[in-house]
Amino acid sequence: MWPYPKVIAHRGGGTLAPENTLAAMRCGWEHGFAAVEFDVMLSKDGVPVLMHDPEFGRTVPGSGSVADTLATDLQAMDAGKWFADSFKGEPVPLYAEVVRFCRQHGIWMNVEIKPSPGTEEETGRVVAEQTQTLFADVAVVDALHLPLFSSFSFAALMAAKHAAPTIPRGFLVDKVTPDWKARLQELAAKALHTNHKYLTPEQVREVKDAGYGVFCYTVNTPERAAEILHWGVDAFCTDRIDLIPADF
Repeated sequence: MWPYPKVIAHRGGGTLAPENTLAAMRCGWEHGFAAVEFDVMLSKDGVPVLMHDPEFGRTVPGSGSVADTLATDLQAMDAGKWFADSFKGEPVPLYAEVVRFCRQHGIWMNVEIKPSPGTEEETGRVVAEQTQTLFADVAVVDALHLPLFSSFSFAALMAAKHAAPTIPRGFLVDKVTPDWKARLQELAAKALHTNHKYLTPEQVREVKDAGYGVFCYTVNTPERAAEILHWGVDAFCTDRIDLIPADF
């Protein structure tokens, strides 16, 4: 149900590096994490880039949006200084760049498809098509070396399924809803991804008994991590890669 790593570095380096940057991926790797989660959305010219927020102001300075900015202009923006002066000049990376880095270092990827509003199907399709190209040398049976898509957008995941059916999928929900099983079946998903804060042991058993993996976000204390793993949760992402080791 879940053949992937158990502990995943959230947005690359958790609290130790600016999220969704190559510096974050390096940080996670240097802390022993061979599994990362990060967010991907499309630039104005349809290029997948790493970014969580559709609007500027938090991790990159100024005003504007990812969907209204060309990829080359996004790459010129400073995505590191907000975090610390030592990361000043860290650029917004292209998805393809991050995939190459992760593959070179043997890092497994949970790719969260994060569409800007109104671009759900296009984002799912484009990210899936590029992923298929970037992993064209990986056999379908070698699933451990393929990334896992996830998204809160059902439409984006369905588009990804149609564009690249061999790349596995997990459906993201904040709270487990009554239609979770029907959604996973329609997506032909491998796992349900959900917020650990609202999860119950009974829900974990129900999902696993149905043959799906259970992944939680974002677990930041060893005590909570141990608790949900005891329930049967398969994996989780964490910001606290300094407190929760990869081999927890």
